[in-house]
Amino acid sequence: MKKLVIASNNPGKLLEFQTLLAPLGIEVVTQAQLGIKEAEEPHLTFIENALAKARHVSRESGLPALADDSGICVNALNGLPGVISARFSGLPSNDERNNKALLQAMQPHTDRRAHYACVLVLMRSAGDAQPLIAEGEWHGEIAREARGTGGFGYDPLFWLPELGKMSSELSREAKDAISHRGKAMKMLLQKLQS
Repeated sequence: MKKLVIASNNPGKLLEFQTLLAPLGIEVVTQAQLGIKEAEEPHLTFIENALAKARHVSRESGLPALADDSGICVNALNGLPGVISARFSGLPSNDERNNKALLQAMQPHTDRRAHYACVLVLMRSAGDAQPLIAEGEWHGEIAREARGTGGFGYDPLFWLPELGKMSSELSREAKDAISHRGKAMKMLLQKLQS
């Protein structure tokens, strides 16, 4: 596999994938670079949405495609925002509005536990009957106020008690080493190499 299409237009995700895939010598292009529109994400699970996105981009491009579906799952909110993390406050997607909406939803709750979840799907072709699937989770808590300037999404609210930092206060390298997407990518790379 010499070329791979990332089924996302999220600049934060694209940067993470390019960094994580660089050691394999695979040329990474985005669906936007190929003029491919985003796939619908009507499903209730990360895995179904990731499969739909990877299949769509592989079919449209004729190339292998890597899709990710991920989000933050909050215990006190019964797993929400979950698969609607990017559009928790409505469309168009906006990180600042989503963070405000999450803080508002968390006001009455003392249980602040949450985790990021990521499912990666790599389809070698649109008809791939055995796509490579990898998952990762990253556990932490929802802070009571935003802090830090790095990362994207809910990173300014994602508190890591063991590090005493917000996700948004980590370097990209430190985040890639321990994040949900970093863990899923490590699993995927192991599957690719075997």
